[in-house]
Amino acid sequence: MMTPLGADTRLPSGGPSVGSAVMKIYTRKGDDGTTGLYGGGRVPKDSPAPEAYGTVDEAQAAIGLARAFAASNHELDEMLVALERDLWVLMAELATDPDNRHKLVVGASLVTAEMVEHLETLIDDVTGRYEQPTEFVVPGGNPVAAHLDMARTVVRRAERRAASVVVTGSQVGPYLNRLSDLLWTLARWNEGESLPAKDR
Repeated sequence: MMTPLGADTRLPSGGPSVGSAVMKIYTRKGDDGTTGLYGGGRVPKDSPAPEAYGTVDEAQAAIGLARAFAASNHELDEMLVALERDLWVLMAELATDPDNRHKLVVGASLVTAEMVEHLETLIDDVTGRYEQPTEFVVPGGNPVAAHLDMARTVVRRAERRAASVVVTGSQVGPYLNRLSDLLWTLARWNEGESLPAKDR
């Protein structure tokens, strides 16, 4: 199982049990300033690929924070859990050397056009649930919306970081772009209405 730290760290598939060896969280392999890529290979930790999938990891955590505040909204909770799972797929693709792309599995470690289309379907659905703002809005209408907006900005940064890593034809860029749009849409939906900047 790939972790956001790269291939250096692998989490046990099950919890610890009596008499079984427990895998350690630390490996010391990255103490030299490098990190392992998914599918093989090592790169400096400050190189473009770790910067990209590390920022996606931040985005996933930010979505998780929004989810924690939205626990009472079961529909939103389900949406956000699905997005968090999608980002594992996206991180796997970003953490793979181009020479090893043949090892990626569609929908499991390779982002697909269908995943992007699903986000567009969600955007269209949620957009119809509230009155559209006609001007820029000021974030912070309520805690859930504020955290969704924060997650959106992290996703935008991830999109910028990923631009220098993705190969031609990759769906990572389109996915991150639609994800930021979806998070904005979810934030406005949770506010119910958005107060234009001039009215603040």
